[in-house]
Amino acid sequence: MKFKTVKTVVGLALAVTALAFNGAASAQTYKPEYKMSLVLGPAFPWGKGGEIWANLVRERTQGRINIKLYPGVSLIQGDQTREFSAIRQGVIDLAVGSTINWSPQVKELNLFSLPFLMPDYAAMDALTQGDVGKEIFRIVDKAGVQPLAWGENGYREISNSKLAIKKPEDLKGLKIRVVGSPLFLDTFTALGANPTQMSWADAQPALATGAVDGQENPMAIYTAAKLHTVAQKHVTMWGYVSDPLIFVVNKDIWASWTEADRAIVKQAAVDAGKQEIAIARKGLAEADRPLLKEIAAQGVTITQLSPQEREAFVKATRPVYDKWKNQIGAGLVGSAEKAIAARKK
Repeated sequence: MKFKTVKTVVGLALAVTALAFNGAASAQTYKPEYKMSLVLGPAFPWGKGGEIWANLVRERTQGRINIKLYPGVSLIQGDQTREFSAIRQGVIDLAVGSTINWSPQVKELNLFSLPFLMPDYAAMDALTQGDVGKEIFRIVDKAGVQPLAWGENGYREISNSKLAIKKPEDLKGLKIRVVGSPLFLDTFTALGANPTQMSWADAQPALATGAVDGQENPMAIYTAAKLHTVAQKHVTMWGYVSDPLIFVVNKDIWASWTEADRAIVKQAAVDAGKQEIAIARKGLAEADRPLLKEIAAQGVTITQLSPQEREAFVKATRPVYDKWKNQIGAGLVGSAEKAIAARKK
């Protein structure tokens, strides 16, 4: 009995030591600070979503996971199109990123940039919150990054310093700043514009000096960046594409956290995403669209297209849509088209 008692005590001691060691080992896998990449800071809905996520994670993990925001994609010298690769490589720990910016690495993300695919918010929700959104997350996961939740940059409207754009011909020869996406270059070339690719950091001074005539971005960015002060006096609400955001984590970082903390981080991303989408749509989702009244009060001409006027743009960009449908994947695009057709308006 004595031998068994000694054996039991030794066994318990070893077990406690092992638990202590394992606890120390798991504690060592947590970094004192995690880096979150963002294109825009908390003055914009996009950056605000990242800030909300970081705060929720800090609160809900009692400070075990501390996240620092790096807006302006400063971890990769401002090159938005390198962000996805940098997350995969571990240069970036977390991000709230744009489907447009990540499309060079994940071609299926070009789905959301197909011209005039999504006519309204219900159409976007039908994609991101349905089977298409789940399929996109599987693809992002397979590409080497852990996706957690959807956010939203918003419908991209066009502004310029020259004239009110009401028909495709009005774009002829206009220098329009676009993001680094071949699909955007194709779309604006098809409309007769002169698309000029540059980062957002370079875009604002280019607009101020007249080096480019116009740009396309969600109205939340137009207002937060005060684009009416850099000669963008004409805005056309055409809703030609929308830009969902994805909340993601580097896979090694994800694996280093406990299962309980992973659940906390994911739920915090979902909650932050819902809040961020509401912020991005504020003033635009309401029937009277009060944000447009605020912008018009600053001396900006707001042009809202009739269904017939919008259809002219749809027809002008249809060859681009058809070309990219095959590149993105006809099956995925077909599923998206069906989901949109079946949406509840």
